[in-house]
Amino acid sequence: MAALDAVSIVILLGALLVLTGILSSLIAMRFGAPLLFVFLLVGMLAGESGPGGIRFDDVRSTYIVGSIALALILFDGGLRTRFATFRNVLGPAVALATIGVVLTALLTAPVAKFTLGLNWVEAMLVGAVVASTDAAAVFFLSHARGLRLRPRVAATLEVESGSNDPFAVFLTIVLVQFLLIGEQTWQQVVLELLRETIIGALIGILGGRAIVLVLNQLGLPQGLHAPFVTTSALVIFGFASALHGSGFLAVYLAGLVVGNRATRAHNTVIAFLDALTWLAQIAMFVLLGLLVTPERLIDTLIAALAVAATLMVFARPVAVFLCLTPFRFPWREKTFIAWVGLRGAVGIFLASIPLLVQLPKAEIYFNIAFVVVLASLLIQGWSIAPAARLLNIAFPRHDHMPRRIELDLPGQLEQEIVGYPVAPNSPYLRRGLLPSWARPTLVVRDQKILSPLEADPVRPGDYVYLLAPPEKAQALDRFFVDMPPPSRPDPRLLGDFFVTGDHTLGELADIYGLTVAEEEKGITLADHFATHDRRVARPGDTLPLGEIALVAHQVIDGRVVSVGLRLAEVEPDEAQPSRLRRLKQIWRKLWARLG
Repeated sequence: MAALDAVSIVILLGALLVLTGILSSLIAMRFGAPLLFVFLLVGMLAGESGPGGIRFDDVRSTYIVGSIALALILFDGGLRTRFATFRNVLGPAVALATIGVVLTALLTAPVAKFTLGLNWVEAMLVGAVVASTDAAAVFFLSHARGLRLRPRVAATLEVESGSNDPFAVFLTIVLVQFLLIGEQTWQQVVLELLRETIIGALIGILGGRAIVLVLNQLGLPQGLHAPFVTTSALVIFGFASALHGSGFLAVYLAGLVVGNRATRAHNTVIAFLDALTWLAQIAMFVLLGLLVTPERLIDTLIAALAVAATLMVFARPVAVFLCLTPFRFPWREKTFIAWVGLRGAVGIFLASIPLLVQLPKAEIYFNIAFVVVLASLLIQGWSIAPAARLLNIAFPRHDHMPRRIELDLPGQLEQEIVGYPVAPNSPYLRRGLLPSWARPTLVVRDQKILSPLEADPVRPGDYVYLLAPPEKAQALDRFFVDMPPPSRPDPRLLGDFFVTGDHTLGELADIYGLTVAEEEKGITLADHFATHDRRVARPGDTLPLGEIALVAHQVIDGRVVSVGLRLAEVEPDEAQPSRLRRLKQIWRKLWARLG
């Protein structure tokens, strides 16, 4: 019976730890504290040196839990990344995720060598375990502080974080092998990297396509779609790793493929993974906190702080500026990307690898990584919002994001129902603008269900439900929240979008982020056509307006009464395309076929 009681106590304590971690997120949201720091603190307080008094030194279990958690986090990250976003920042993000990781490790290593008395390989290992960034912390803090990062900056950080973890894992394992079995030639290292990359990429892409095929072709029982996708992601991760490929790269690419294909129960899968990755992160962070002995951190505290300072103010900025130089990022954006390279759970997870293989000085690597992560979260984490505003990298969010409700419609993949509360200051209520591909289906008012005709006009406080294509549904947020204009037009809002001619240029500028002179904002679209055309307007006439084009759709008595919107076409280049441009075109075609 004593054994049964012990099991019950372990279950109780484990559940209480997870519950505490979940509730602590409310504190993090209130004060902007990094969630990782909160969960690590919970683990430390529950550990042997804290009030909890739990003795925990099972590195193997921690590594397994960390691997599963990181695989799910990467799959979820790929699932939410659009191909358009991925392609647009592929060059700078991959440069940061590969060359940037190596440069960061190289520039951090000398400080680790001279402050800790390590040899060069050991010092490089210290640099490698803290070289990757934690995007989850960056984006959580930006949302908690009400920031909307500029699209290019946000996309670069997002793709970098998804692709730098596999490379950091590879670099760490190679250095651990150096210390265990002796040095390998650089040719062997490069061949191993290519092998892991190729195997991981192939299994990830093929596995993602297999998940899509099963979801859409086989009639899985209701409720099993999300567990199937999650389990399949772990199968892809394990299979790629068993074949000596990069399991982390495979699972990220699999998520990227699945997330950019029309699939059944897409919203159910997203919601399930939200909860699962949340719990996986909590479990990983708490276990990592339990592994730490605060008394042992004191021995290497000065050296760890020196490594953290070097990483934040020298190594990461130099690596970012060098990697982004060919891509013409403004210095403000490069400075912000350099500063918000937060270190997170991946660094501590990588530092557990030397502990797992019982490498000499393994505890030093773990303690250094732990202090570096805490310093990064406390110093850089709380300064994200001021840095973004100081460098003019983010637009302030004047209103909370809408409580969007998404419902899949059984039997088809082309449409889903999206619901929004109607705020008094929303563009939809003020101006009546709505894309033609979004069709209102019902309105809920005072707990009564009304048709759009019965509810006309829509009032503040109503809930509007619309039919929309899944890939465009998120773009409707802009119509139901008073948000600043985007930095550039969103293509998802333009396809088959028609407005009446009595709307003004200023109204379109607010929605699409167009540059319109102040004196022209009150001009209607019909008058805009009339003043620019010397002849009578005809259907199909086109006028450029910034990065979009206005197309006369319906004309009555020479006056434009309906206008279509589309992206302005780029003029064809008369000269022969450069070699670099041809390579980019070939790459895009190849990626489109694979995706």
